[in-house]
Amino acid sequence: MMMRAWFWVPLILLLSTPMAGAQVSTITIAMDHAPPYSYTDGPEARGLLLDILAPIAEELGLEVRVVPCPFSRCVHMLEQNEVDIMGGLIRTKQRDEELTFVTPAYMALRSSFRFYSLRASDLDITDYEDLHGKRIAVMRGAAHFARFDKDQDIIKVPVTSEQVAVQMLLKKRVDLFIGVEETADHAMSILQQPVHQLIKQPYHFQDSIFGHMAYSSEFASTVRAKQITSLYRAMAEKGQLTELVKPYALPPIPGY
Repeated sequence: MMMRAWFWVPLILLLSTPMAGAQVSTITIAMDHAPPYSYTDGPEARGLLLDILAPIAEELGLEVRVVPCPFSRCVHMLEQNEVDIMGGLIRTKQRDEELTFVTPAYMALRSSFRFYSLRASDLDITDYEDLHGKRIAVMRGAAHFARFDKDQDIIKVPVTSEQVAVQMLLKKRVDLFIGVEETADHAMSILQQPVHQLIKQPYHFQDSIFGHMAYSSEFASTVRAKQITSLYRAMAEKGQLTELVKPYALPPIPGY
């Protein structure tokens, strides 16, 4: 049986309040390693979602437990009610059927879905149709742009991380991989891989990408979820979320 690492984030409020001495509530957060927005490779998990949840957890007297996992596993655990919350999720019709998304989104990227290939390859992807017949590494469970996600004729090879995608490209097991330009570029800049051998293809899809916090279906129906949502929206109204996202070079969060 695979053993899963757990991070305990010390966000417990144990002051002389009515909650003191009572059983502490725990919420579980699924988090993938996705710099610069989340890090799970050190002794303690850190990232934007935890920055946002810290004051909320303190106010509610909550203990936060982080479950580090590959992106696809995180999504699966959320869908199966094995964890309570996940962040950085693009909202889709399919996900809306299984999860509860919290508005407003706390991440807003005006970025591109880019296709990366080996510099030494003779590929020249200048329009969408050029993608057909190519083996494209995609993050398992990720949402991209609708045309690509719905296209049954595209050869998609699921991977668990950008690092795996790069490795597969270098070994010529895929022809391309797709990623959000801002996050993929950052990930590749810190990978211990010869990423200088990769290039971005000319074709890309420009879009506004919104990353939400989402609840599992079971957690969404709890009093705790409603309390978290209320405090989160209050933070948005007061401009506190905008202050929290500034260090991550993200745009202001509109008041709800």
